[in-house]
Amino acid sequence: MKMDDLSNNVTMGIELDANVQTVLRNTYMLLGATIGFSALMAGISMLLSVPHMGFWMLLPYFGLLWMVEKNKNNSSGIAWCFALTGFMGLTLGPILSMVLALRGAEPIMLALGSTALTFFAASAYVLQTRKNLSAMGGFLFIGIMVAFFGGIANMFLQVPALALTVSCMFAFLSTGIIMWQTSMIIHGGERNYISATVTLFVMLYNLFMIFLSFFGMGSEE
Repeated sequence: MKMDDLSNNVTMGIELDANVQTVLRNTYMLLGATIGFSALMAGISMLLSVPHMGFWMLLPYFGLLWMVEKNKNNSSGIAWCFALTGFMGLTLGPILSMVLALRGAEPIMLALGSTALTFFAASAYVLQTRKNLSAMGGFLFIGIMVAFFGGIANMFLQVPALALTVSCMFAFLSTGIIMWQTSMIIHGGERNYISATVTLFVMLYNLFMIFLSFFGMGSEE
């Protein structure tokens, strides 16, 4: 199922406001484009053998995220959106190269499939039921921050149980934020498709990385 198909299927048995349909359509179109661009940048990163940035990737990531937020209401916001997602693809390249060298392509395909399935299932549920999940926003973003700082702490502690806990938290919370963001669009709480796209992209990135760690590195001896 393509991104456009998901937004088009919303109208089957469920009438949505024209503005909502426009935001959904623009969000899914931009999301599809940024995913494709990010994949291209990941491929370039692999070809050029770009080194893994590790913790330092967070500095340009937050800088680009801030620029997207600052410019989300003007045309340059789209360019910054591509800059952010392209950078995230660039940082993904070294990880994909490592997984390919250790496990081959199967873990990557499994992670892609699991991420896509999770996204479409979470989005379709909200689009079909039209659940209003706006009240979940605070809980979800606090949870993401707790998981984020837990992950940072474990870079130094190197506790396997904590790493697994943080990964499960990120998977659960990222799925929840996909549902929350979709709900915000259809209930009028989100009218900026650039902001919505970035939120969904980052959650998809989180899910892909988590599934990749499970399928590609979790069984390493």
